Amino acid sequence: MLAVNDLYVAYGQSEALHGLSFTANKNETIAIMGRNGMGKTTLFKSLMGVLPAKGGKIEVDGQDVTKDESYRRVAKGIAYVPQGRMIFPTLTVEENIQTGLENAKHKRIPEEIYALFPVLFDMKKRKGGNLSGGQQQQLAIARALVTDPKVLLLDEPTEGIQPSIIKDIAKALNEIRRLRNITIVVSEQVLSFAMDVADRLFVIEGGKLVHETKRADTDVDHIKAYLSV
Repeated sequence: MLAVNDLYVAYGQSEALHGLSFTANKNETIAIMGRNGMGKTTLFKSLMGVLPAKGGKIEVDGQDVTKDESYRRVAKGIAYVPQGRMIFPTLTVEENIQTGLENAKHKRIPEEIYALFPVLFDMKKRKGGNLSGGQQQQLAIARALVTDPKVLLLDEPTEGIQPSIIKDIAKALNEIRRLRNITIVVSEQVLSFAMDVADRLFVIEGGKLVHETKRADTDVDHIKAYLSV
């Protein structure tokens, strides 16, 4: 569903990603683990078309999107929940979700969105800026889902969120996948969350993928060594 082949990304003269290659299958969740500054957000911005690729190829469901602008990638099936959530604080919860419908076939918020995130239903008329961090994260995921994506990218979804809400988000992601056969790619530093949602885990270090493991085969201490500063 998502194929990344030999991806190079640079900020001006400074190369940030050095030939990354990985795939994510239909109805699979993969986690890209790594410390801050190792290239996770750069990778996600590149997959979304916010940063251009210097070399390599990105395909979604067999379609080459490497040169496409972001909105075209959305139309071809990518949705993105950025680091820091980026919701609109002055819009209501409902209005925030509706902004995701711009590229959707149907202009109504699907019922299942509120079924997945009941707290959003209760707060429909509340301003986004008045929500807690965890509620804002759920709102950002809901907004991304209304485009009915094939691939959902989540950049550091647990950042700054209390542990009980992290569990809720993991449960919601697993439920989303069950309902929609969607491919999910998360970047993450919280290993317990990655182990709750991901079928495979990758470690990114210095702009390269240096480790890959299936969840069942994961050596937790080995990955923790990469994550510790």
